[in-house]
Amino acid sequence: MAHYVDGFVVPVPTKNLAAYRAMAKKCGKIWIEHGALQYTECVADDVKSGKLTSFPQSVKLKADETVMFSWIVYKSRKHRDSVNNKVMSDPRIAGMESMKMPFDGKRMFWGGFKSLVEF
Repeated sequence: MAHYVDGFVVPVPTKNLAAYRAMAKKCGKIWIEHGALQYTECVADDVKSGKLTSFPQSVKLKADETVMFSWIVYKSRKHRDSVNNKVMSDPRIAGMESMKMPFDGKRMFWGGFKSLVEF
């Protein structure tokens, strides 16, 4: 079965990793409660700068930051849109708008993808 995936790459100050993890745990539970199939947050382990492009270059990574790579899996784009509408209406997410985020959202990037090959 083909799935739909939202992918994210974000720079997080290394000193904020614990706060980011706490935020990600809360968000993951909310997305799953509203129907997402999988919610994954990964911290960079082997991501070197490239000659033309790389994860660090993509977010203009600073020396005191770490790259996070995350994804959420859905049944389809229609399912993703339905889940995200529910999530954005959830007061637990709406309340986060006033919080100081533990990362620089201006350098975060994301997008939705249809799966091409799955095993």
